[in-house]
Amino acid sequence: MNTTRSVRPFRFAVQPLSKSVDILQDHAELVRIARAAEDLGYEELYVPDHCGSVDPFIAACVVAEATTTLRVGTLVLNNEFHHPAMLARTAATLDRLSGGRFILGCGTGYAEDEHDATGIELRRPKDRVTRFAECMASIRLLLDEGAAHVDGAHVTLAIDRLGVKPVQERVPLLIGGHGRRVVAIAGKHCDIFQFTGMEHGARGAIRPAGFDMAALTHRANWLAESAGPRIDSIERSALVQATHVGPAVDHGATAAEFKLDVDTVIESPFILQGSRAQIADKLHRCREQLGISHIVVRDVEGFAPVVADLAGR
Repeated sequence: MNTTRSVRPFRFAVQPLSKSVDILQDHAELVRIARAAEDLGYEELYVPDHCGSVDPFIAACVVAEATTTLRVGTLVLNNEFHHPAMLARTAATLDRLSGGRFILGCGTGYAEDEHDATGIELRRPKDRVTRFAECMASIRLLLDEGAAHVDGAHVTLAIDRLGVKPVQERVPLLIGGHGRRVVAIAGKHCDIFQFTGMEHGARGAIRPAGFDMAALTHRANWLAESAGPRIDSIERSALVQATHVGPAVDHGATAAEFKLDVDTVIESPFILQGSRAQIADKLHRCREQLGISHIVVRDVEGFAPVVADLAGR
């Protein structure tokens, strides 16, 4: 079921992760990856937000300074770590100093161990999502209008002037999520909605979920229901969990790794494995069925042939 009215061209982004080299802590390597991404046709580079890793905003500044057109963003911020007014100020500043190249990616937060380590409260899921809704509405007001007066259950603001005006008329807000309430919040506020293929288990540990097309279609319908007439303004994104471009693909091994059946591995947009033609065919099918046109991967060089084939098309 295609719940969009228009077809967007494919756009590709990267969230660099590495088991052997912590790219985000190595200035030279981060600059190299950022420039490679720009040269290879990726439009954006995203930095995660976790206790025990780098500050995502400082890393984004390095990327912006090292490149010319590459957009930079967070994927995704833990909303529980941030105050909405201070976050809006940071987002506006980064957008200003990057020449209008910032994307603000936000999520509800989930990792209990990070909150235990820092002593920052991780609210129960119901309250966490309620606060997330209030924060997204507040941040949207502050970035768009420079002011916000909010009296919510978790957010209270009386700001007449943020003091920093973004370059972009509307700083893009990316929301990634799995549950129905979060998808509904995205429908009301986001510019990019990201299907993550992950849910939160015990103590916030993430695990694969919703990889199959039926589950994705449900979420696409939730998004359309919440967004109403603004659905065409929302770009749909997939955070890809595994990629391999080449003829030798063991779908059985991937299925075992993610605890999925082989048919799901073959059809899911979260796993892009196979020849360039096979991956292109899958992405075209996912765009037709789900409206997904924004693809975030982690292997900059390895996935580059697909970017060359499809970017902007």
